[in-house]
Amino acid sequence: MAKTATIQTRVDPAVKQNAQIILKKLNISMSEAISMYLSQITLHKGIPFELKIPNEITTKTLRESENGKNIHKVDSVDDLFQELDS
Repeated sequence: MAKTATIQTRVDPAVKQNAQIILKKLNISMSEAISMYLSQITLHKGIPFELKIPNEITTKTLRESENGKNIHKVDSVDDLFQELDS
């Protein structure tokens, strides 16, 4: 099938750059990745991953963390895992 349709979109430059780094490791071009995504939308008859509106607790927690409230801090990754294991 000939590929003749063009899509133009604006995205955050950091998001694009981070995606390009991953796609390069996978040896997939941005165009191929977008084409694969659109194919998956067609196959799934919708977005190929779950989308949810956060519940009230999640929304509250996200707002608090964005404002620096109720954030649990540890000194190292090892300390974090030690706390999680206890």
